Amino acid sequence: MKYAIAVLKGDGIGPEIVAEAQKCLDEVAKRFGHEFAYREALVGGAAIDACGTPLPQETIDTCLACDSVILGAVGGPKWDGLPAEMRPEKGLLGIRKELGLFVNLRPAKLHAPLADACPLKPERIADGLDLVVCRELTGDVYFGAKHRDEDGTGHDDMNYSIAEVERIAHRAFRMARQRQGHVTSVDKANVLETSRVWRETVQRVALEYPDVAVDYLYVDNAAMQLVLNPGQFDVILTGNLFGDILSDEASCITGSIGMLPSASLGETNLGMYEPIHGSAPDIAGKNKANPIATVLSTAMMLRYSFGLAAEADALERAVERVLEKGCRTGDIAKADERVLGCSDMGDAIAAEIQDLSAMPSFSTNSNA
Repeated sequence: MKYAIAVLKGDGIGPEIVAEAQKCLDEVAKRFGHEFAYREALVGGAAIDACGTPLPQETIDTCLACDSVILGAVGGPKWDGLPAEMRPEKGLLGIRKELGLFVNLRPAKLHAPLADACPLKPERIADGLDLVVCRELTGDVYFGAKHRDEDGTGHDDMNYSIAEVERIAHRAFRMARQRQGHVTSVDKANVLETSRVWRETVQRVALEYPDVAVDYLYVDNAAMQLVLNPGQFDVILTGNLFGDILSDEASCITGSIGMLPSASLGETNLGMYEPIHGSAPDIAGKNKANPIATVLSTAMMLRYSFGLAAEADALERAVERVLEKGCRTGDIAKADERVLGCSDMGDAIAAEIQDLSAMPSFSTNSNA
């Protein structure tokens, strides 16, 4: 099968980590008989420098013409002084909107070889960590009206419609059915009217899924519970702002934000796949970045956009194998461990894909 993939490398370490993800995808293509055609486009600071805007129309058109999108990272101090509407992050929010992506899936899993990298006490992670944050992408303060009064007072409009909450709630409950059958809806319904609409809507949707357990937490309690007993969570359903914060917290429990992938999805198979970390300009161009989050993001692409479950499994197992063998980038290495550069980690993962694809449990026949 042939798939067209839009590649938005972005800023900072974006080009480095995306290059390693492409290296691993090329190995998957070779071993499983596919062809991935890459079409590069600009976004973020790189687009500002070249085109004067963080999201050129050409980039939107390229993404819409492809089967899926890989994004590296955007932003950096070079563009911090620009007006809000011209900042690199505006390109990220804009491309999500243009592609109709309304749900962001952020899995957080504690890999056994990295248990020592978890900052929590061992008894806190006795039940492990394997959760997904199901974050709404098109509403909340990120897209609400914004202005400042003459006296400098700032205003950000937080809002959600019932329809917006319903569609992501259905996604979360359907996902829970494929996992451990448990949804935790996170809001601030004791204070915010927006959250009261959220909770009431989720409660109505939950009636359609009697086989899925559901509970409700205020966001402050949810943040506390993530560090007290992260193993209690399966699918966390929440809004744009709370999801952004909680998924970053969950990433720290896994040992490094460099380990967490994400998938942004809409009503069609077209999705955008990116690591949840930023552009890390302090290490950009130094071959120090951890590409694992980006590699795992492409595994999500294989699974959700292309329906290639065996290929996604092979890529995820390759990451597990390199970690079991002690391969570490600087962010996940202990003082006495050898540190690999970004490109060497990519090479190691790609080599494991070759080994795994030859195992009897893997087939060159995809389920596309």
